[in-house]
Amino acid sequence: MKNFPIDWRRVLLIVGVLFLTLVIVEFNSRLEELDRLNRQANITRTEGTQAAQTQVALEIQVTHAGSDQIVEEQARSEGHMIQEGDQPVIVLGDEGKPALENPEPTPIPTPQPNWQKWWELYFGEE
Repeated sequence: MKNFPIDWRRVLLIVGVLFLTLVIVEFNSRLEELDRLNRQANITRTEGTQAAQTQVALEIQVTHAGSDQIVEEQARSEGHMIQEGDQPVIVLGDEGKPALENPEPTPIPTPQPNWQKWWELYFGEE
């Protein structure tokens, strides 16, 4: 049996290269994970900003809708309510005319087949 001389420097060099390769692969996977988490954080931050803006807009609408002036205006215009001292006016239509006129809807034209369009194009009356 021959005795194989082991060069410890080469063995340590190979082990060191393998260790560095593993460290680089792990570092690369961690960088990819960091990039994914940063993108997700940006999306979440954007959604949070939009939610905050929506909340502010809704709070403004609630404050606006709860003000006495707006409530009174809507009660008078949409609710047909009056205050004490107001004189209500009832509009009467003409007796000869109906109160509401129902206009006839315009009929939707039916599309012509292509052969009729060509027929009219070549043989139609001018």
